[in-house]
Amino acid sequence: MNVIIAGAGRLGTQIAQVLAAAHNEVTLIDTDDDRIAALEGRIPVRLVAGDACEPALLEHAGALTADLVIATTGDDEDNLVVGLLAKRRFSVPRVAARVNDADDAWLFDARWGVDVAVPAATPLISLIEEATGATDTVALLRLSKAGVDVIETAITPQSRAVGQALGEVRLPEGTVVATIVRDGQPTVPDPVIRLRAGDELLIVSHSATEQEIHAAFQ
Repeated sequence: MNVIIAGAGRLGTQIAQVLAAAHNEVTLIDTDDDRIAALEGRIPVRLVAGDACEPALLEHAGALTADLVIATTGDDEDNLVVGLLAKRRFSVPRVAARVNDADDAWLFDARWGVDVAVPAATPLISLIEEATGATDTVALLRLSKAGVDVIETAITPQSRAVGQALGEVRLPEGTVVATIVRDGQPTVPDPVIRLRAGDELLIVSHSATEQEIHAAFQ
């Protein structure tokens, strides 16, 4: 699946990580050149610096062949413009947009090209399920027939993994850490990085259960 995500903040970056881990082709766009530069080499997606509200930029990002566009910027006006362009100009089959201000929710419908409007407080996995049209987490991450699942876990002050190097944590077979979100920013899951309370991990696995993943860290 070819996915374009507008907005490389915490949410957009997390979505990009998850979809890329399931072997989808992901392009992440942001107006902040420094933010894009900081992500270079850190996440396995195509990065584009520019304004996704500009038709030429969206076309450059691959909107003509996109299966899904997700607008996750912190500005509802921008998300609406991205949605409208994606649907009306580029005929993208599915468009999802984040609603930052509940008072704007009534605008996020087919008139603006939005198939799925997602409130800002929606949990990450639920948001991706809504955006992709998957009915559950397993279906979501089998969109590319990768046969994998993605599980979120958070490191609390009580977690036994606090202070351990990532490489010291024994994970079930066929399981890898896709990213560590620390202080709101995605971090490369280097084996030598030491886990801290407050870290959020996105883990990709072919066979492990959620309980097995949590047991490895908690």
